[in-house]
This record gives sequence, structure tokens and C-alpha cells, in this order.
Amino acid sequence: MSDGHVRSSLPTMKPTGDVLSALRKLMQNLPNNLGTINAYIIPSNDAHQSEYLAARDERRAFVSGFDGSAGTAVVTEREALLWTDGRYYQQATKQLDTSWTLMRDGQPTTPSIDAWLAKVLQPGSRVGVDANLITASAWTPLQTTLKTAGCTLLPVTPNLVDLLWTDQPAVPHNPLLPLGTNFTGATVAEKLATVREKLTDKRASVLVVSALDEIAWLLNLRGTDIDYNPVFFSYVIVTQDTLYLFIDAGQMQPSVEAHFRANGVTVEVRGYDEIHTVLGELANRTPPPAGGGPLVWISSGSSYALVALVPEERRLHDITPINLMKAVKNETEAKGMRDCHVRDGVALCQYFAWLERSLQDGVAVDEISGAARLEELRSRQAHYKGLSFTTISASGPNGSIIHYHPLPETNRPITTRELYLCDSGAQYLDGTTDVTRTMHFGEPTAEEVRAFTHVLKGQIALGTAIFPRKVKGQFLDTIARKALWDIGLDYGHGTGHGIGHFLNVHEGPMGIGIRLMPNDPGLEENMFLSNEPGYYKDGQFGIRIEDIVQVVTANVGTNFDGRGALTFRTVTMCPIQTRLIDVSLLTVRERDHINAYHQTVWDTVGPLLREVNDQDTLDWLERETKPI
Repeated sequence: MSDGHVRSSLPTMKPTGDVLSALRKLMQNLPNNLGTINAYIIPSNDAHQSEYLAARDERRAFVSGFDGSAGTAVVTEREALLWTDGRYYQQATKQLDTSWTLMRDGQPTTPSIDAWLAKVLQPGSRVGVDANLITASAWTPLQTTLKTAGCTLLPVTPNLVDLLWTDQPAVPHNPLLPLGTNFTGATVAEKLATVREKLTDKRASVLVVSALDEIAWLLNLRGTDIDYNPVFFSYVIVTQDTLYLFIDAGQMQPSVEAHFRANGVTVEVRGYDEIHTVLGELANRTPPPAGGGPLVWISSGSSYALVALVPEERRLHDITPINLMKAVKNETEAKGMRDCHVRDGVALCQYFAWLERSLQDGVAVDEISGAARLEELRSRQAHYKGLSFTTISASGPNGSIIHYHPLPETNRPITTRELYLCDSGAQYLDGTTDVTRTMHFGEPTAEEVRAFTHVLKGQIALGTAIFPRKVKGQFLDTIARKALWDIGLDYGHGTGHGIGHFLNVHEGPMGIGIRLMPNDPGLEENMFLSNEPGYYKDGQFGIRIEDIVQVVTANVGTNFDGRGALTFRTVTMCPIQTRLIDVSLLTVRERDHINAYHQTVWDTVGPLLREVNDQDTLDWLERETKPI
């Protein structure tokens, strides 16, 4: 499960009766003489299984009206259902019209999609899905369950929603941004050599890369094809002698070709849609290409349409080596991550100081104008390239909607009478940031203070944990929840996600959460994750405290019998509001930790505020970092 934020909103409810009627007509008479299907599945994926989508890939939102980032729609001859998890129950309830049934995924009484289909469909029924939009790991169990029920899973081409969506946006093909080794810390040739070593180790001759952030990282390129995510639509295939890049030809500017030459690599550029033809040829070549084994390494998280091109006996289903290489930052990347969080902290402190001062002076600030002010302050910082997600600027009850962001119809004033939750982040050339602070600019209630303090206790417990090297993040989740569990509270999202280096704000393969993460390789030095427990009281308020932390070696006497001891170093530089803390609920260790953190923030951010002669923010920061 993703954490903290994804693009979502609460617009007016969209009538969907006409589009469902048209979709059902198509289901009765499929294109390409494919016959009839009894159910159609509409995932929220694009062909690269991206978390955030380009506008043209928002098919599930177009059909259902629900625009949260996670969810799957299923349409049958008579019913339309939407499965989504606890982060989106409130949003889906407000956005789905009466044509739809909300299936609360994660609730004990809610069946899975495959179980529901197997139960309601008659034997002989056919279920359709666009095979480009479903992963191989999702296709296989779905197909098995349906087969057991006497039903068939059918790949349907073209996508039926695309046939109905008359004003569907075009595929973006924006210019690319080459990154120098002063930011990346390694050339493409160096990265490629490591990848080829991994191929040899696995006896594989071909590596297929479909995840856009992996491609961007490998090629030291960034793009703007998806809002907030510096990626570009492409595929990559690596063999021992060739690096294939499948991309729109218009994106191969002279600067990109010069970038590849400077990085010591020769790239064979093909059209974006040629991936299927080339992969089919490589996967079925006999004997296999020289210099490698017979296997084609393709992640089961890739689309079934791609995986199906590889004969089953030749598939190596494992996360790509790039996935883990990208997650463990090199020294240049790690320094960039720390540095950008310091500059980001300057902007955050300036924003919260300005906000408090504005409210005290009676100046009207609302969720939208507040978010705009924060974005403007961030844009002044060096290496700024844009936001890393839509800012969650949430006042009072809007804060209880975990993935809220303000729209004109939901916009509320920020006041001194309610909690204000701000979850925001930015993209910089040297890193990506993501931070949440919850504040009250008046007198918080006893309930708010109690809840905030217990969220903080959990956040400190995780942030100061010492654990064995390579322990999986799932085992740390309870540490962050225990203080809340002790008073009967909890939260419905994960506790920590990986974060990219000038890449996606949510990055695997590691994470910290209740749900099993089968690809988590275990935590190791120079991974960066979020630490973000919270608490949400429906319709009243939301609390979340989020820092980005770096995994570092723990300076302790024992090292878990030689495994190595690790801990976290907080790189976010922004005070936690002490007004919301009930100090009597903290242990001495917790209080000392907060004071030490605030001293670090003061020592780090204070000099930068002096450099720009921002005395107002400096005064605010001095007050907010005073020892408790």
C-alpha cells in the first residue's frame, strides 16, 4: 500500500449511466470479432504499472467518476462495482453515483475481485481485461480462480474504454532532461555493466524493463510525461551486447544523443510500439543470444501482455536488478537527498511562519492559497524542478480524508480554530522530498493533543529503532503503531514508503506497512524511506507526522551476531509543533529526542535563513525549536 498521499480529490459526482450503457453494448459485441464478454475489468494502471497516471490513462476515473489513485472497476451486464482500500472509502462514497457499488477492499466481509466474479458468473462466462493494464502477477491467480469456476479470462484489444472516450487526451511525448554524474554519481555505462553482471549471475540473456522510474534511473534521464513524476514513456531491453530504448522518436533530441555518448553507451533506439515485436524475437530466438543463458528476465510486475510474449519455460520472474540498485542510493545520491531536504526545510519554515503570522493578523488564507504560497516558496530554492505530488493542504475535517487535496468546491479556510494538515513535497535535481506537518494555530482540544502525542510517540519509536541489517520493513510497522494501539487508535495506511532520487515520491521495493511486500529485499544502508504514522477522525480532523529517514549504520555495541545493526537518520528539516504535545505523556528519552531533533533543525536551517535576511522566519524557528 502506498502511504501519505496520492493524487486524489473530491469533485462533484459524475453521472455514469450513459458511459456504462455504451460499455455494456461493446461487451456484447467486441471489436475484432472476439464475441461477447460477461464482465470487464478496468484497472487503474497504465502499460507501465505507474502509480500516478498521465491524463489519457485515467480510464477507471472516466468510467466510474472515482479519481483516487488506487482502485479497480468491474462492470457486468447488470452491476458496476469499485474495489478500493481504506485510504479512499470517504472519497469513493462521495464520488460514485448510484450506478456503482463500493467494495471496501481490506474489510473482512469484502470478497476479492476474483472470488466475487467466480461466485456471481455462470459457468461458461468470459471476463475481459486489457492485458497491457494488468500485471502478470495479478493475471495468473485471477485466471486460475475463474477457470476453477468454469469461466475464461480473455485479453481484450483494443481497450474498450478508449473506444468510448471521445475526448481522451493524447499520449504525452515531452522533451527529456539529461542528468550529469554530479547528480547521479554513476554513468550509464557503469550502471549497465552492473546490470549485465546480474544477468550473467542469473543465467539470463535478456532483461526487460517496463517501469518508467527504473528506465529514467538507468539512463540518467528525466522527463515530464506524468505530472509530478520525472519520467517518460518508454521501454528498455538489455542484452549482453545491446541496449534497446523504445521511445517516441521526437524525444531523441541531439542533447540526448550527446548525453549517451558522454555516458559511454551506444543505444539502439526503436519506436515505442516496437517493444512487442523485438521482445517476441529475442524471447524465441534459438539458440539464445550469445554471452548469456536462455532466460528472459522480466518482472511479474510487468504487464501480462509483455510477459505472455516470453515462453513460460524461459521466463525469469524476479524484480529487476535495477529496482534494488535504484533503492540503495550511492554516496552522491545520498548527499543530494540530504541537501535537498535542507533547502526544502527552509521553504517549509518560511511557509509555516508566514501562515501563522497571516492568521494572527487576520489575513484570510485558505487551503488552495496556502498550497500556492508553499509552492512559490519552494520554487525559490536551488535545483527546484516542481512538486513531487499535489499538495495535501487540509483544514479541519478535510484532514480526515487521507488523500485529500483542495479543489474550489471543497476549499476551506485555514483558521486558528482547527487542525491543519499539510503533506507536501518537491522535485529537485539532487533529490525528492516528502514531508507532513500537522499544526494548530490556536488552542487545540485535549483530544487532538492526546492523539497527536501518541502519533508522535510512534513516530519517534520508529525513527530511533535499532534493527538487524536486511530486516524486512513489515516487521517494523508495529513499532510505529503501538503507542496508538495502546489507547485504541490506529490508521488505515502504510507507515513508510521508499522515495526516489529526483524520481517517484513512492518507490519500492522496500516499505514499512502491515501488508506483505513480497519483493522487499530487507533494509540496508542508504535506502531512504518515509516515517509517517497518523490518526484520522472521520469528519473532524486528521493528524500525520512524516519525515524522510536514511538507513544508516547504528553506533551500538552489538551487531546482531554479525548481521550488522542499522537505524534511521532523519533528513527532513522542519520543526514538529510543540503546542500539540502533551509532554507528560512522553518518556525522558522521547523528550530528549525531540529536543535534539529541534536543535539540529535550528543549527541547520537557521544559518540559511540568516543568509537571506529572513528575520521573521528565524524568530518563528527559534520559538518552535525551543527545548520542551
